[in-house]
Amino acid sequence: MDARYLLAGASGLVVELGNAIRPEINTQVRALAVGIEAARIPGIIEVVPTYCSLGIEYDPVVTSFEDLARRVREVASRIDSTRLSPPTRLIVPTVYGGTYGPDLSFVAQHADLSESEVIRLHSQATYHVYMIGFTPGYPYLGGLPERLHTPRLSLPRLKVPKGSVGIGGSQVGVYPLESPGGWRIIGRTYLNFFDPRRNIPTPIQPGDTVQFVPVTEDEYLQAEDRGPRTEDRAPSAKRGEARAEKWNRGAPAWHPDHRAGPWPVWLSEVWCSGQWRHGRDRAPGCERPCGKYPRRGGAGDHGHGSAASLPC
Repeated sequence: MDARYLLAGASGLVVELGNAIRPEINTQVRALAVGIEAARIPGIIEVVPTYCSLGIEYDPVVTSFEDLARRVREVASRIDSTRLSPPTRLIVPTVYGGTYGPDLSFVAQHADLSESEVIRLHSQATYHVYMIGFTPGYPYLGGLPERLHTPRLSLPRLKVPKGSVGIGGSQVGVYPLESPGGWRIIGRTYLNFFDPRRNIPTPIQPGDTVQFVPVTEDEYLQAEDRGPRTEDRAPSAKRGEARAEKWNRGAPAWHPDHRAGPWPVWLSEVWCSGQWRHGRDRAPGCERPCGKYPRRGGAGDHGHGSAASLPC
């Protein structure tokens, strides 16, 4: 595995596996994260996989940059990305346009398409989950048809509603919480993408796939009011219902033990503002140590390819 090992401050190591957003590079990143966790290298505090690099926070009292880089090289030399757990597909019922997708008309004009053609192209694609970051549970999705690539807003909105589906350049994202954001909003889903009360707070993990399914405003409002167990919804919304129902009633989607289970359960979320972080020792809003929230994964929203470099 070709990689660059870069110093990141007094207690950080960045393993750079490429400089492009491509599934094969992201697969190597996730496989390396799995291998490092399995190796249980002394001194490692946190592993943060991103698009094409891996950030490692370590305790410089326990290990040095040179020793850690040597151990990670040893792990990288024997990893097998084919042994990663198979991806899970999440169906995301989405109401497009209107107040739910105020930028749909701009995306259509930019692509020289009708709004219905934008919806068709957007919902036909299968998206790869590259990473989780920006706000807790925010998925960065690749696979947007090139015709729909659209520049971000020149001035970000101060409030983007929870569940909003946005386009930012070549990427797609879903806002799990109301937050500021500069992506073009084309629709909204009723699925909950972040629940800090759960052992695994997000329904998807890096490596999974996502497909958006158009629903009507009535279907969206019924699902939002009644919850995902509603039985009288039209078939287009029901396609995403089984996964949502399993999620809401608490059935485990992945192994609950982050040491024994696959990489997707290693999750942490970091607010860019630094307001809070949950990890191995603390749950959100909790002042006491708590082992409920494994601290793995996540990224900031400032650039492209590293934990602190994704554009919002």
